[in-house]
Amino acid sequence: MTGTIGIDIGGSTTKLAALRDGRLLTLQVPFSCDTASAAEAAMTEFASANGLTAGFADRIVVTGVGASLITSPMCGVRCEKAAEFDCIGRGGLYLSGLSDAIVVSIGTGTAVVHATKNGNDVKSVYLGGTGVGGGTLIGLSKIMTGVTDIKTIEAMANGGDLGHVDLRICDMADRPAAVDLPGDMTAANFGKVGDCVTDGDAELGVLNMIYEVAAMFGYFSARAAGIDNIVLTGSLTQLAQARPIYDGLAKLFHVNYIIPDGSQFATAVGAIT
Repeated sequence: MTGTIGIDIGGSTTKLAALRDGRLLTLQVPFSCDTASAAEAAMTEFASANGLTAGFADRIVVTGVGASLITSPMCGVRCEKAAEFDCIGRGGLYLSGLSDAIVVSIGTGTAVVHATKNGNDVKSVYLGGTGVGGGTLIGLSKIMTGVTDIKTIEAMANGGDLGHVDLRICDMADRPAAVDLPGDMTAANFGKVGDCVTDGDAELGVLNMIYEVAAMFGYFSARAAGIDNIVLTGSLTQLAQARPIYDGLAKLFHVNYIIPDGSQFATAVGAIT
């Protein structure tokens, strides 16, 4: 294989992606403060994981917050830089197969892009973002439960109950229909925390808060653009809790929340498409 490798250097992880015979090759590694040497080591690991030999890449495109730290060739190949928001939009459309969508990238923080495709050209317009994202999950989890491993957080949240932490419409109104809102709609994240909340309840509450914040940013952006498709990308979209929560929100807001296969690699994919 001789082709292009996309590398997304984020605040929490570094992701690599390439296309080979129409098949997506990927790798995700933890972020390292020594970004340049870590990214090159990740290239070697990427080649080994995907059965690639020396000279497998003739072009490397780097993006993400850490891209500016890459100033020299990797594995003998010169590195190009691509704007992160452009890559978010292109990757979201490529993985979803859509030509017009709001792409919400839930990374360490969250970014929202309106991406449109016309032929081979993709236009990505950055609409805004929020500091609520994966970094929020790790930080609050550390404070609340002492846990920072994402898979452990996911497992703990599986046993959680949002009814123990979040204040819902049904908690405030005997007949939610009287206020024209669903009874299970969140009124206040963590607005109902009692003395018997478990660690699993707390972890699920944080995840739900992050997902709902991203959902609302996406919803308001989609409504302003007059479209219904919201593509969700980033590592947190791969946790077991993401799809059930977004399926419920889709029914509530009458929009399409789409988590495509490979969503955690969308920005890296956008660098090569």
